[in-house]
Amino acid sequence: MSNISDVIVVGGGIGGLAAALSVHKNTGKSISVFEQAPEFGEVGAGIQLAPNALEVLEYLGVKEEVLKYAVLPKRLVLKDVYTAKEFASLDLGEDFQKKFGQPYIVLHRSDLHRVLFEACRNYENISFFNNQIIQSAEQHDNIVAIANQYGETFTAEAVIGADGIKSKIRKRFSNDDPVNSTYVAYRGTIPIEEISGDVDMDDVIMWIGPNLHMVQYPVRRGKLYNQVVVFKSYDATKENWGNPEEMEKRFEGAHPKVKNALKFINRQFRWPMYDRNPIENWSEGNITLLGDAAHPMLQYLAQGAVQALEDCYVLGEQLKIHDSYEVAFKKYQEIRIPRSAMVQTSARNWGEIIHAEDKITIMLRDALFEKHTPKDYHVVDFLYGIFNKYKAEKFINV
Repeated sequence: MSNISDVIVVGGGIGGLAAALSVHKNTGKSISVFEQAPEFGEVGAGIQLAPNALEVLEYLGVKEEVLKYAVLPKRLVLKDVYTAKEFASLDLGEDFQKKFGQPYIVLHRSDLHRVLFEACRNYENISFFNNQIIQSAEQHDNIVAIANQYGETFTAEAVIGADGIKSKIRKRFSNDDPVNSTYVAYRGTIPIEEISGDVDMDDVIMWIGPNLHMVQYPVRRGKLYNQVVVFKSYDATKENWGNPEEMEKRFEGAHPKVKNALKFINRQFRWPMYDRNPIENWSEGNITLLGDAAHPMLQYLAQGAVQALEDCYVLGEQLKIHDSYEVAFKKYQEIRIPRSAMVQTSARNWGEIIHAEDKITIMLRDALFEKHTPKDYHVVDFLYGIFNKYKAEKFINV
C-alpha cells in the first residue's frame, strides 16, 4: 500500500484532467491521475463547447490556449435530412456572446484533451499513472485506498471517480447498468480538401429525420471537417447491431449532400450510444464521482463534456470553501445532481424530438421550429446561462 498523494483522480479524460486543475487551483494539494490507457490521449472526433464550458476553461486558465485550435461557428442549424429545408437556426454572433458572456466553439477532442494535459504537466504536484484499471475505492478512517487490476493499492486523503460511463467507482453508489438507447454513432474527421466544396464552413449543421441524424462542422481552425452519423438500429439485440450496412439502409432517400457525406464516414469504429438514469447520491465520505461516472448522458445536446467541466468548477469551489472533503463533496453533489439530472433528461427528450417518426409529432415540431427566430436565446438559456444563475443565487463563491 502506497500513499501516493493528497487526492487521487481516477480517469484521465477531459473531466479527470479538468478536475485535477480545479483541485490544484483551489487547494494546492498534490494530485495523482490514474488512467487505464497506455498513454494519455483522447479518442473520437469533434466536440462542441457552449458558453458554460468556456466559463470553466477560462476559470482554469486554459481558454486562450483552447481557442488556438477552435472554430467559432456563426450558427447552429437544423435541416431536413431528405429535402435540405432549413427548419431553424441559432445565431452565435455578437448578440449571443453578449447574452452568455462567452462564445460557442467547436474543436477536435484531442486538441482539448492535449491542452488540459499540458496545463496539468506544468504543475509539479500533479502526477500521472498509466495502465491502471482501478477496480475499487474504499475508505478507512480518513484514508481512501484504490486497488488496480494487479491488486496493488494506493492511498490518498480523497478520491474523485472520473472513470466514465463504465465507472467502477460508481458501483459504490449504484448497481445500475448503462441504458441502451438502441442508437449507434459513426464519427470521424477528414482533411477539409477531401470533402466536396458544398460544405458550409460557417455553421454547425444537424440534418434530422425519423430515427436518425447527421452533424457536420469544421475543427482545427478549419483544417479538418468533423462528421457524426447517428441512427436507430432495427435490432439492437443482435451482436453486430448498428453495422455500416444498416447505416446505408437507414439513410436511403437522403438528400444528395447527406449521401455524399456518408462516403467519407469511417466505418471501422462504431459507438453504441448509452446513458444511465440519474442517481440520488454519488458521494460518500471522501469519495465522489464526476462527469460520465456520475451522470452519463446522450450526446444530443452536446453537453456531456460540458457538464463534466461544470462539475469541476463547482467541486473546486466547494473544496476551497470547506476544509472537510466530506462536507465539500456533499455540497458539490447537492448543487450538481439536480442540474446534471435535468440535462440528462433533456438530452433524452431532445433526441425524441429530432428523431420523431409520428407524423403528427413531426408536424407540431416543425410548426414550433418555424416560429423560432435566430436570436431567440431563451430556448438555450437553461443550458448556457447557468453561471449567471450560480452567481445570482450565491450557490458558490465566485
